[in-house]
Amino acid sequence: MAINQAVCNTFKRDLLKGAHDFANGGDTFKIALYLDTASLGATTEDYSVSNETSGTGYTAGGKTLTNQSVTGSTSATTAYVHWNTNPAWTTASFTANGAIIYNTTFDGGSGTTDAVCVLAFGANYTATNGTFTVQFPAAGTSTAILRLS
Repeated sequence: MAINQAVCNTFKRDLLKGAHDFANGGDTFKIALYLDTASLGATTEDYSVSNETSGTGYTAGGKTLTNQSVTGSTSATTAYVHWNTNPAWTTASFTANGAIIYNTTFDGGSGTTDAVCVLAFGANYTATNGTFTVQFPAAGTSTAILRLS
C-alpha cells in the first residue's frame, strides 16, 4: 500500500464539466487523514473510511477547509486555489501518513465525496495529546497545493 501525491484523474474530468466551485462561498471541501496502510493516488475517486486515521480528537471525514481563494489572471500562466486556514485537530492522539481533499457539494449537490487531490506526507506523523496541523505551503504559482498551468 502507498500514498502517492496526485491530482485525482476524475477531478480533472469533472473540473472540465464545471462540477467544482472553488470560489469562497462555493462548494464545501474537506480534508481527511489516512494511515500508511492506505492506497491513495491519481486513481482515487472518492473519500473512503478504509484506512482512515482514527484516534482521540479525530472524527471520520476529517475537517472542513475554510477561507479558500482562487488566484489567476490573463497575465498569469498558472491559476491556483489556496485555503488560508491550515486544518488542525486539537487534543489529538493519532498518526497520519497522508490525506485527501474532497468536495462534499459536487456539481451543486450535497453529501458527495468526490476526491480532488491526494497529499502524501512522506512519513508517519503522530500527535500525542497535542495539536496535529496540516501545514499548507505558501500561496503561489509554484507552491500551492492545487494549481493548473
